This record gives sequence, structure tokens and C-alpha cells, in this order.
Amino acid sequence: MIHRHIFHNGRLLPVEQVRLSPGQSGLMNGWGLFTTIRVVEGIAFAFERHWQRLARDAQRTHCPFPFDAAKVREQLGEVLRANQVREGCARIYVIQNQVGFWRSDEDFPAADLLICSAGLPAYHEPVRLTVREHGRHAASPLAGVKVTSWLNNVWNLQEAQQAGYDEVVLLNERGEVSECTAANIFCVRGGRVATPPLSSGCLEGVTRDILLEIGPRAGVPVEERTLFPEDLYSADEVLISSTNRNVIAVGEIAGHKIAAAPGPVVRKLDQAFTACVREYLQAHAVTPGKR
Repeated sequence: MIHRHIFHNGRLLPVEQVRLSPGQSGLMNGWGLFTTIRVVEGIAFAFERHWQRLARDAQRTHCPFPFDAAKVREQLGEVLRANQVREGCARIYVIQNQVGFWRSDEDFPAADLLICSAGLPAYHEPVRLTVREHGRHAASPLAGVKVTSWLNNVWNLQEAQQAGYDEVVLLNERGEVSECTAANIFCVRGGRVATPPLSSGCLEGVTRDILLEIGPRAGVPVEERTLFPEDLYSADEVLISSTNRNVIAVGEIAGHKIAAAPGPVVRKLDQAFTACVREYLQAHAVTPGKR
């Protein structure tokens, strides 16, 4: 559940005072972007990577993006302090306002900026996954863009949870593994780790990118490779990664049990990622009395 104080278009407000309008056409049709950032010890981890992806997605979707990274980072800090967030997560939303017929003549900016925070969602390890065919359309020009029109994701997740699973593996139109609804997926065979390429339609997740970088340094080769469900079923280990969950072992996929969960490779990647977070925190620590 989101916390009480929200940053909206230059103002820090209680959530009940934040006004959004049916006349904001992007709000109503899902023409907007967002990113979720992990907050550790009061610091927004990997903010730069999240910002770069937002800016790139804004260009791809032709969404106005007249925002300054340093200023937004400062505003995010205001939200975290107002909500007293030391451990949790935050979201940055950019909503296109002036597009299409169903809009009002209200004096909106080209795009709304909203920043909110929340605690971390509950989860357990290992997780159980099911599989959904045609869950991703890899050929779409918007494949891999983190847009606010998120129905496909939350609908598939709810269906999976109602069936007793924690998440769902989404296949693309070619039957390839793409990702989960809110996580990237990796499989391990013979000590080597593979994750679907961006051409599968998956999101270029921040945690995914970090694992691709730090895995080899930790002695774990990580590569992008086209995967099919059979690759997951026969893997030595499977893991998912996301901002809110970091690295989580998978114990079952559509009835196929994975004996080692978490196995040695997943544990090694988790340790390497934890070390990466610690290095980031040390580099971005706030000096007492300064902000």
C-alpha cells in the first residue's frame, strides 16, 4: 500500500489532496510510463539506471519528458523523508496529458510527474511459477516498454495466484520464454546462466542488467539466449529477478519440480548482487547534515 505523502507536479501533498482528472487523456488510456526503485537505507538504489530507461521509453512512446534527473532525484528524496522510508520502494510515474479526443481544456502540463513510496511486498522462497502462452507480443513496437497500461500483467498475475502459483512465465507468439509479469527469468545449466534476449519481448530490467554485468565477475557466466519452456523444466536451477525481490529461487514451474532451490549458483548471484548494492550505498551515502 502506498504511503501518505505524494509528490505531484512540483508539490509534496497528502495523497487525498492529489488531484487527477478524467480530462488527462493519458491517465485514462494508459499513455504513460513508470519505474519502480528499491530503497535501501533511505537511498534510491540504481536511480541512474531507472532514469535512463524512463528517458529512453519516453522517446519510444513519444511521451513528453521535460524533467531533470537531479531535480527529480531531489524530489524523490523529499518523498522518502516525508514518509520516513528507510527500507521499501518508490515509483516514478510520467503521464501524458494532451493526446487524443477525450481530453479536457484544463490547464495541464504536457505530462504529469508523480512520485510515491511504499513498503516492500511480501514474498517467500522458493516461488512457484505457471506458464501462459501468448503472454507477450515480441513483435510489438512497444515490447519491453514499461507503460502504465499494465492490465496484461496484473490480469495474468491474478490468474496465476488464484490457481495457487506465485508468478507466471509469459511466452511470446513464437512460444519462447519472455519474462514473468513483474520479473525477469534466468535458468542455470552446468554452472552457466541464461536469460531471454530483449528480442523475446521482455523488459530490460534494471536487476537483470546488473546480473548480466556482475555475474562473470563473480565467476558465474551469464548470457542472453533464446529459451523455451523445456529449457526451464530441465534446468539445474531457475531464478527470477526484480527490483522488489532482487534474486529469488524458483522451486516449481507448471508442475515441474526443481530440486535445488535455492541452489549454489542462485546463492552466488544473490551474494554478488547484495555486494553490488552495498557498493552503491557506500558511493551515495549522505554526509550527516547534508542532503
